[in-house]
Amino acid sequence: MLSAMRNKALTSILLLSASCAAVQNSDTFRRSMERVASMDTLRAASVCDAAAMTLVYEAPLDVDYYARPYRLRPGLCEMPKVSADGLVYTFTIRDGSRFHPDPCFGKDAATGRPVVAEDLVYSLKRLGAKENASSGMWLMDGVADVSAADARTVVVKLKKRLHVFPWLMAMPYASAVPREAVECYGTSFGGHPVGSGPYRLAEWWRNHRMTFVRVPQWRGWSDPSDCESRLEDGSAATGRFFDKIEFLVVDDESTKWLMFLGGEVDFLGGISNNNWDAVVNPDGTLVPDLAARGIRLYGTSTLQVMYAGFNLDDPLFKNKKLRQALNCAFDFPAWRKFYNNRLAPADGPVPEGVEGRLDTPFQYAFDLDKARRLIAEAGYPDGIDPRTKRRLELSITLGRATQDAREQAELLASFYERIGVKLESRYMTWDAYLKAVNDGRVPMFFLGWVGDYPDAENFLQLFHSKNASPGANHGNYRNPDFDRAYDEAMAASSQAARNAAWRRAQEIVREDCPWIFLHFPKAYSLARDSVQGYKPSDFPYCTEKHLRRAP
Repeated sequence: MLSAMRNKALTSILLLSASCAAVQNSDTFRRSMERVASMDTLRAASVCDAAAMTLVYEAPLDVDYYARPYRLRPGLCEMPKVSADGLVYTFTIRDGSRFHPDPCFGKDAATGRPVVAEDLVYSLKRLGAKENASSGMWLMDGVADVSAADARTVVVKLKKRLHVFPWLMAMPYASAVPREAVECYGTSFGGHPVGSGPYRLAEWWRNHRMTFVRVPQWRGWSDPSDCESRLEDGSAATGRFFDKIEFLVVDDESTKWLMFLGGEVDFLGGISNNNWDAVVNPDGTLVPDLAARGIRLYGTSTLQVMYAGFNLDDPLFKNKKLRQALNCAFDFPAWRKFYNNRLAPADGPVPEGVEGRLDTPFQYAFDLDKARRLIAEAGYPDGIDPRTKRRLELSITLGRATQDAREQAELLASFYERIGVKLESRYMTWDAYLKAVNDGRVPMFFLGWVGDYPDAENFLQLFHSKNASPGANHGNYRNPDFDRAYDEAMAASSQAARNAAWRRAQEIVREDCPWIFLHFPKAYSLARDSVQGYKPSDFPYCTEKHLRRAP
């Protein structure tokens, strides 16, 4: 089977190499992308939505594309000045920032107009307005006031010290939009974006293709720090900018693969299980045939955590020993093999590389003997429910019924067979699933969390009682000791004190096991060596402004 898959892939390369050469000479960068629901910054809820929006809009700050550890850099604004008490942030709009030409600007339709402080004030207040029901409204929870001190200066006053506030100002939700466009296009604004970023939306064939064209007048093209492009050795890329960006909606994994092999797209953001052995050697390197054809493999850890959550309002899952037993029975080595070794064990909710992470061993990692002991201590010896004299039956709900999802659920069920527990799977459509989880109508569920910024707070907020569902705490976990540790971290005036509190909070969560901690995903992608400047990032927003077509 392995040999056949490799041969099929390599045959496809040969058959499609002619079209590949034609595309590589283009000034257009093409990649597949999931459906974008809206181009209104209030709706920047998914990675694909954000990836499209950040081509067009600018947030006050930006994540440095090449820096590791991650750090912030100027975006629409210079880096803010912060008051001694940490409660006042002063942002200055950068010189040359200008909204794209658009009919909404009347007499300035042909040229656009400068971005001024009132635009950012309007945008942030719009984000925080309850009537707009933005999924990013929480960014403004800690803000007491936003005002314009002059034409280029924005003053943000916080209710209390919030050490992650600068990171919030780098999120697409916080981008500047012109009032004229929102009022001109009304409910259609999500399909007619007007921003100040490096590209503008030229065409949107919904559910098929989005085309963006470069804005030559964008301030950043003349500032190397805004759009620097580096080769893997750190030297500067010398290729030309991409004048056009195309996002193609392709659902079928096989089709995506063949399009990449044929040169119809320059970049593949993931490698399916079915293609993995045809692409990657057992040692994790790219197969020689693909490398020889100018394809590069990129792999990196991610700021993501995958978990199976317990609804702790369900009387059954108030039993901590049961939750601990289910963690101990989770066979991570088998799980990793299922995923072609493309993941790391989750020893808690906070991934590696995040400030404040607890690095001690997880006490409820895979251990079958311990799992059997804990299930007995939980009141279910050998998995038998004493009330029914039958096996304990659990139910987990998934938001997709794909083959991968079904195989994943079957594998998880096989782990619990070993301790006498029967796990049944139920499937729903994604929208119905999210509503059911938020309504507390499912006892167990699969979910993941993608970090918005590299701080333990972003992951540990998933356990604070104030965030119970429909907030991010979907399992409705409540522990006053955890809340105190979390609140202490948020109030700390030094990073050392904050990290100490974060670690205490993680110790509490790992002992309580409100989740089955599944894994931290690793990301693998493929790009042609005709594309310069690519680097895997947990913040892949406006990546394209850093890319160049090789000379």
